[in-house]
Amino acid sequence: MYIYCFKFQIPFKFFWPDAGRNKAPLSSFPNQILHYESTNCSAEVVQLSRFHPRRHETSYKHRAALDADGKYDVKWRFDGATISFEVAVATRGYVGFGFSPSGAMARSDLVIGGVSGGRPYLQDYFADASRMVHRDPQQSYRLEYAWENDTHTVLGFSRDLLTCDPNDKDITESTVRVIWAYHSEDVGPLGPMYHGVNRGRKSVRLLNPAKGTAVPDGTRFFDLRNSQVPVPSKDTTYWCQLFRFPEVQKKHHVIRIEPLIQKGHENLVHHILLYQCDRDLDEDDLGTGHECYHQNMPDSFQTCETVVFAWAIGGEGFTYPPHAGLSIGTSIDPFFVLMEIHYDNPALHQGILDSSGLRFFYSSDLRRYDAGIIETGVWVSLYHMLPPGMQEYISEGHCTQECLQESLDHEMPSGIRVFAVLLHAHLAGRAIRTRHFRGQKELRPLAHDSEFDFNFQEFLALSEERLLLPGDHLITECKYNTKSRKQMTWGGLSTRDEMCLSYLLYYPRINLARCESLPEIKGQLKFIGVKEIQMPVRSWPFVIKSPKRYNNLSFTEAMDKFRWSKKRGEAFNEVVLQLKMNVRCSKRGQEEWSVSEDPYRPRRTSLLLKYLSSAEDRAFFYGGKCRDYGISANHVLLSSVF
Repeated sequence: MYIYCFKFQIPFKFFWPDAGRNKAPLSSFPNQILHYESTNCSAEVVQLSRFHPRRHETSYKHRAALDADGKYDVKWRFDGATISFEVAVATRGYVGFGFSPSGAMARSDLVIGGVSGGRPYLQDYFADASRMVHRDPQQSYRLEYAWENDTHTVLGFSRDLLTCDPNDKDITESTVRVIWAYHSEDVGPLGPMYHGVNRGRKSVRLLNPAKGTAVPDGTRFFDLRNSQVPVPSKDTTYWCQLFRFPEVQKKHHVIRIEPLIQKGHENLVHHILLYQCDRDLDEDDLGTGHECYHQNMPDSFQTCETVVFAWAIGGEGFTYPPHAGLSIGTSIDPFFVLMEIHYDNPALHQGILDSSGLRFFYSSDLRRYDAGIIETGVWVSLYHMLPPGMQEYISEGHCTQECLQESLDHEMPSGIRVFAVLLHAHLAGRAIRTRHFRGQKELRPLAHDSEFDFNFQEFLALSEERLLLPGDHLITECKYNTKSRKQMTWGGLSTRDEMCLSYLLYYPRINLARCESLPEIKGQLKFIGVKEIQMPVRSWPFVIKSPKRYNNLSFTEAMDKFRWSKKRGEAFNEVVLQLKMNVRCSKRGQEEWSVSEDPYRPRRTSLLLKYLSSAEDRAFFYGGKCRDYGISANHVLLSSVF
């Protein structure tokens, strides 16, 4: 049967997906999608009855380019039970698409298809632990349509989100590591040939993708970007530079922020943080760049405490909801800002110059609310420590009920609404969730990612905004894997160190910047048998006095010397989760909310978590470092940044 090509009015031949050699009559397939071959027509897919090609194009709500050259694109849509894909690939051979637990081929869930001899095909495969590819006995993928022209193959297929097939990967709201491949030849009798370099991976959130990124035409914008920063030949560099926002005559709202990553530096720039600084800082420091958290950095850098925005590797920018925006132009808004860029250079490359930064789209058409950001989780410190050799280790950072009670009662008794969350950890991170408690009841997690990918971290827009009330309690829970590590992993700035943070975007803005906790150090040292430290504290990390086996070792050296095992690591984890906590409940700038002890703590299994706001512990353990070097604790030991 010949039907005309919609675009060029050229006839081409269609093939049915299930008709086999004997073509069935047209009436036998009233709702099937037709498959065709054509050498002259860049035609569009056609479906009989109730189908219109343009409607089909727009029925996919989400799309992503899986490679940097634009040769492999995917579109998708989903409902409560199924998900449908369309892949368009620059090949006339086979197309491979799949999901991997790690981003590698091993244990991946695969589908391979194409059009061969004018006939479409699609098969469900899986790869075993040795990366051998097998045809799946349970074929979970359904071919919807397929076509090819002179340059491309297009496949449309669907599957259930949960297939109950052990060889398939469930598709959830967590990060999904999509793997892809293609070949110039179709699948032959012996199976698919090796794809060579035509392969890759990309992490996406299929069921919770980023919202629309468009801003109205003509929207004004300004850029903050470094200029030819010489990136040192070392593993980790934090580079800070002071900027001034443009002077506007009246209040405006920033409605979108997106990264400006220098081409080729996508893996070098790990994250960008923007901090609000004091308005009376020394303007001579504007444009000054310096390594962050260094004893010789300008004093003005010390005034920059409040996080304004956060971006991390893999993110594509963030568009604020239509009813909220980042306020600029008033006396309490950011004017002087510090941009911090984390450069991750494990290969120790030399001679790198970087000019990355951020772009801000802003408008005089004000939204109803001013948006704010709160940093929650584990206070970044060496007191956050992970034993080596652990398949799973759990850390918890608390935004305590007394902190939210005090700050919200004073600022917004009716509560604030969270509309997006960025979950952050480093290389050992495997899963993160932000738990939400109200009274004795645990609500649904504020955000979660059970497939956390270090290379894909962006703000996750909530499907429904979440109300935080005075007296609520948040726990940022991180699961780590240190199986391949031989020494302790420490809380710190390097990507080889660890963090456990949730950044909450919310409205209306209140005077709360950080709400975090940290397990006290005494109980952790007691676990390995430490009895006494050398006094007074004159160095960092501080030094152990007794017992003899740890004498004159720093506490980090003592922790590494301890003979860790899986059993001891698990016991240490249980101890840490029960320890008293030091808490941080910070206003904008360097002021703190006062918090008082509250007997209620959310339970982890049967254990009641304890709490202590210990000024004595802080002065005893943190003070020495800051006195010796004259640097704020927030910017050295207890810096709570990426």
